[in-house]
Amino acid sequence: MAWLQLKASIAPEQAEWLEELLLAEGASAITLQDAHDEPVFEPDRGTTPLWSETVLTGLYDDLNEVEAMIERVQRAWAEQLPDDPAPQIEYELLADRDWEREWMDGFEPLRMGQRLWIVPSWHEAPDPDAVNLLLDPGLAFGTGTHPTTALCLGWLDAQDLVGRQILDYGCGSGILAIAALKLGADTAVGVDIDPQALQASRDNAERNQIDEASLILDYPEKIGRGEFEIVVANILAGPLIDMASTIAARVRPAGQLALSGILAAQAESVLDAYRGQGILMDEPQEKEGWVLLTGHRPG
Repeated sequence: MAWLQLKASIAPEQAEWLEELLLAEGASAITLQDAHDEPVFEPDRGTTPLWSETVLTGLYDDLNEVEAMIERVQRAWAEQLPDDPAPQIEYELLADRDWEREWMDGFEPLRMGQRLWIVPSWHEAPDPDAVNLLLDPGLAFGTGTHPTTALCLGWLDAQDLVGRQILDYGCGSGILAIAALKLGADTAVGVDIDPQALQASRDNAERNQIDEASLILDYPEKIGRGEFEIVVANILAGPLIDMASTIAARVRPAGQLALSGILAAQAESVLDAYRGQGILMDEPQEKEGWVLLTGHRPG
């Protein structure tokens, strides 16, 4: 089936107006993109990222009377925003494509450290004798392709995890907790506020034949007050700072902590937050502008 795509370049403050008008005309999906490729890695807490110029795209499965639809949108715009010129709306037909298959074709096995490979579940393992983690992230974050996840996996690969207990705070696809178990950890707990992440983690655990007793998955408030030998949290700098007392409290005496999802420019703020919780922090490890922060609680 072909799709009709409408696209317009607008000022950021106008995006909500045009989005509402296109949705009223039956758009199946709306996307916002930066017109000039200005990166916004993480907005300030409580704000929405805005670029100097935004490209708004609407996708429709109804291909009829597109000219009449654009006229209605522009007329409604003139009524609601009489002082702002209506945006120029372009349209084109898109041939139907298997987007899921195209994404799968681009996700190849990745080596992390010395022992660990992340292998898409539809691929053969390049090294059958390695520690191979079969992964299908589903709707959750965490494939190993992003520098933040790669930094955490490389760090885990370098640790002696045999018999140890790990907490993965913000587990996403479950990639870190499952990797730790396959690298020798005794038990792992993965927590996330997103039910889709917890489901993706369960699916990936089954795919890797992880014993249910070895991996506990739940919401953060459901796991009690236990302390762990290793705590990892690959989220974002803002939440890491906000939850510093909560996450640091999970690190037992002599336990280790690894934090990622942090831009290099944000590292000092995160370091200060965890030093204030009694964690002795190491020098940051950087990869493509992102950093991994590690440390330990004195024992």
